[in-house]
Amino acid sequence: MGHQPNTITLTTLMKGLCHNKMVGEALSFHDELVAKGFLFNEVSYGTLINGLCKAGKTRIAIDVLPRIERQGIKPDIVMYNTIIDGLCKDGLITEARDLCSEIIELGISPNIVTYNSLIHGFCSMGGWKEAYELLNEMFGKDINPNVYTFTILVDAFCKEGRIIEAQGVFATMMKCDKKPDVVTFNALMDGYCLRNNVNVSREVFNKMVKNGLAPDVISYSVLINGYCKNKMIDKAMDIFKEMHRRNLVPDIITYTSLIDALCKSGKLSQAQNFIYEMHDRGHLPNIITYSTLLDALFKRQHFDEATTLFKKMVDHGIQPDVYTYTILIDGLCKGGRLNYARQIFQQLLMEGYRLHVHSYTSMINGLCKEGFVDEAMALLSKMEENGCLPNLETNGLEYMILKKTSLGHRLLMGDQGFIIPLQIQIILRHRLLTGISEFTAALFTVFATEKFIVLHT
Repeated sequence: MGHQPNTITLTTLMKGLCHNKMVGEALSFHDELVAKGFLFNEVSYGTLINGLCKAGKTRIAIDVLPRIERQGIKPDIVMYNTIIDGLCKDGLITEARDLCSEIIELGISPNIVTYNSLIHGFCSMGGWKEAYELLNEMFGKDINPNVYTFTILVDAFCKEGRIIEAQGVFATMMKCDKKPDVVTFNALMDGYCLRNNVNVSREVFNKMVKNGLAPDVISYSVLINGYCKNKMIDKAMDIFKEMHRRNLVPDIITYTSLIDALCKSGKLSQAQNFIYEMHDRGHLPNIITYSTLLDALFKRQHFDEATTLFKKMVDHGIQPDVYTYTILIDGLCKGGRLNYARQIFQQLLMEGYRLHVHSYTSMINGLCKEGFVDEAMALLSKMEENGCLPNLETNGLEYMILKKTSLGHRLLMGDQGFIIPLQIQIILRHRLLTGISEFTAALFTVFATEKFIVLHT
């Protein structure tokens, strides 16, 4: 006769399933064993609930609670905290708050973990008033906020540009004798940088050092990004060199900030050198990094280098997005490489990419400049058929298309008595209905004078 597995063994197996994102199987495993008479304990159920919540199945975790009680086990604050945190992360903050009220009625006291989850949840949803109420509620229940509690509030206020409120929380933190950590200082620094006040951000950085804290990669990246956004590249480079002196390895955010600033200032060779450095240090550039440099190369008319960079990006396994493809198409069209641009554009349509207005207008402009007006007109119609509505960017397209055709030239010059092509009529009538183009409205005013023969659709 074989040995029967004990609760520890079963819990370990269930934890393994959850760890491998097989929470459905973990739940089935639990149900099957309960049906066979096996018993689980508080640790087992805590493991199951944690797995469900991490997988985004918080409502199922809530449904498990009555089943736990039927096993004679009373759910504890750890289980409830896991569910409350899951609800908050799912944006179900009202349900999380209601569950907190329910557990109080059950005689279970919320703790610092409960309040931190709720405060973070309300801050994420812009509920500053509710977050402050929870903070005051903590004080009223003699639950002392910890560094993480205050950091949540500082970070949330800073990200919304509410720097005065962030300063107030920071001051309260100090009064409560809670020393800010590196994460708190980083959040405050970022808040000042978002307000383009990089000099004050540097003062916060210096204060952090004076308090005996060692700035991390994020600290330096925040400053570098702040200097770059304010076109203070030399200072950004000084901070970058300081990172190296302190043996801190820049991350992809650090490099991307510098590359973007260097590209905008025309220092493309230096930007490209950073790409090579990233590869050497094992930090593969992401799609944002590549797109930034690609756009700069095209704008500086370095067409060969730009196409080479694009191919390298694909070779390194980076999948271009619509934004990157639009940069490529626009650059190729402006560089006289229409066939390559047309080939890529058609491929994107066949593969079902949802192209935006700028993608279409880049291609249409390229076709018009090369004299392919009929194709440009057809693409203008196709743009709308594919659900891409015209905007201000398309205002000049009707004029460009008409100007490039002999019939359009006669129309614009006031030539009387010729038949306006049906395709042009359809495009212009649709533009008039959308209210996008003043030029279209002017053309229809001319039509009303009966100078031209208009075919009715």
